[in-house]
Amino acid sequence: METNPSPTYSSLVAVGDSFTEGMSDLLPDGTYRGWADLLAARMAVRAPGFRYANLAVRGKLIGQIVDEQVPVAAAMGADVITLVGGLNDTLRPKCDMGRVRALLEEAVERLAPACKQLVLMRSPGRQGPVLQRFRPRMEELFACVDELAARHGAVVVDLYGAASLGDPRLWDVDRLHLTAEGHRRVAEAVWQGLGYEVEDPHWRVPMAATLPPGWATRRAADLRFTREYLLPWIGRRLSGRSSGDGRPPKRPDLLPYEDLA
Repeated sequence: METNPSPTYSSLVAVGDSFTEGMSDLLPDGTYRGWADLLAARMAVRAPGFRYANLAVRGKLIGQIVDEQVPVAAAMGADVITLVGGLNDTLRPKCDMGRVRALLEEAVERLAPACKQLVLMRSPGRQGPVLQRFRPRMEELFACVDELAARHGAVVVDLYGAASLGDPRLWDVDRLHLTAEGHRRVAEAVWQGLGYEVEDPHWRVPMAATLPPGWATRRAADLRFTREYLLPWIGRRLSGRSSGDGRPPKRPDLLPYEDLA
């Protein structure tokens, strides 16, 4: 029985916010790795001279992604471009979803003709009450992603529908970013979405059940989350600041992967 050969892609450009930058997959040197770096490493094994750029910057809204990253990515002529954006907008108290949809459409219309394969995502959603109020906006965003992908021939990687990625144990203490294991699963999902042979058929399978933490442990975690993450996040929203202000793209140039440092 014949099997379909793996695709041959010689370059990858990743566009987006903190999710694509790699938070919170922290390396010993204090930098972040993340699913896009993991994916690039695997693609590089299959394509000598493989090139990779990651334009993502934490905290960016879809309008900033369209203005700052999309033109750069479109001009690079990469084989594959990944675009994940708009989720930060949905988490704002005031969010014009009509504007978010229009900007996402603009991004897709500019990026799809500029590469061999555009990849879009339905971002993962952590279980729990904090994000529950934002789910209608998130699902409206994902419906737009599906429609744009169908119109422009993009691949959609459905992380939102993967029960495994809703597990709080795959999310960092800030409750907004995946752990290293979460990013590993996302890299596998995108890898498969691009048509490469399956390496981990179980990335969607939830982790084995464990005893939940006790009341005191949960309350301590809630206090830490509020003090170290929630209150600073609210402060930035009220002041109009972003965690990505003044921060350059993670890997701004389309360079050979072996130069990744």
